Amino acid sequence: MSETSFGAGRLGDLTGRQLIGVGALALFALLAVAGLAFPDSVAGTLFEILTDQGTLASTLRFSVPIALAAVGGIYAEKSGVINIGLEGLLIISAFTTVYGVTTTGSLWLGFLLGVLSSVLLAAVFAVVCIEFRADQIIAGLAVWLVALGLAPFAARLIYGSPNTDQIPVPGTITVPVLSDVPFFGALFDASPSVYLMFVSVAVGWYVLNRTAFGRWVRASGENPKALDTVGVNVHRVRYAAVLLSGVFAGMGGASLAFTVGQFTGSGQTMVNGKGFIAIVAYLFGNYNPVGALLSTMLFAGLEAMQIPLQFSGLDVSTTLVQMLPYVGVIVVLALVGRTKIPEAAGEHYESGED
Repeated sequence: MSETSFGAGRLGDLTGRQLIGVGALALFALLAVAGLAFPDSVAGTLFEILTDQGTLASTLRFSVPIALAAVGGIYAEKSGVINIGLEGLLIISAFTTVYGVTTTGSLWLGFLLGVLSSVLLAAVFAVVCIEFRADQIIAGLAVWLVALGLAPFAARLIYGSPNTDQIPVPGTITVPVLSDVPFFGALFDASPSVYLMFVSVAVGWYVLNRTAFGRWVRASGENPKALDTVGVNVHRVRYAAVLLSGVFAGMGGASLAFTVGQFTGSGQTMVNGKGFIAIVAYLFGNYNPVGALLSTMLFAGLEAMQIPLQFSGLDVSTTLVQMLPYVGVIVVLALVGRTKIPEAAGEHYESGED
């Protein structure tokens, strides 16, 4: 079984994840004790931010594009195709969603166009990697760079600026009574995108682990020759998996567009590394959609704390606060140890090969 190392030390997958989980729980417990005992202290302020319903609401909102892209990345990589172009799929779908809404006036049509654009770009990536046997890492970087240049360029042509016009956004879905529950009420007063995320993660987990197609995807990434021997076309399975990564990432990009209310193409665009964080999330989640969601919420939670921390009155550098999500990524990469990747990930396969 091939492995990729994500940091120094000899911690295995499980040990690294347990270390992070236990450490986080212990830190939260200490913070809770100190915060409740001394509510006017720094610990008290931090505990109040962490347990605020608004923090959970922001965490859920920020998790959507990352979690959906992570589920897509799992399908592609489990089939043997490493798709590091998730960032590009998020960018192109976010822009196309906004363009679709401004031209058709329909949120649903805009959403579907955004997903379709992501699937089309994923299809190009699949053809280049599967049919023409291109290096998957280089092809994935090309997808990102193409989207990073194309979307802002198209925005300038259409809107006269890298930032598009504002679009209407879907309202929240509120469940009476449950939405009034302290902290957890945020789960019952959220945008449709949040519920789409939960449904997609559940469906993604079920299909991957409880269906024949899921078994084919896993076999395609672990032992494609064995899959070929039983009469299943490896190329078709890999095409389907990569296209699915386009579907999930497309939903993530479209949801991000609805959250922001426009496409902003300045710098790294409004996607701003979420596709790359999604890769870290599914690696930390050990290629499990549910694990990827939990990992995503860890990173999104750090992002959600930025604004409350800046207005908390604590003497904390704004720059340091803005670095929190990325520091979290680095800590995870350093402590998680080694993550086993599918045996045939990144390898090309032709029927009849020995």
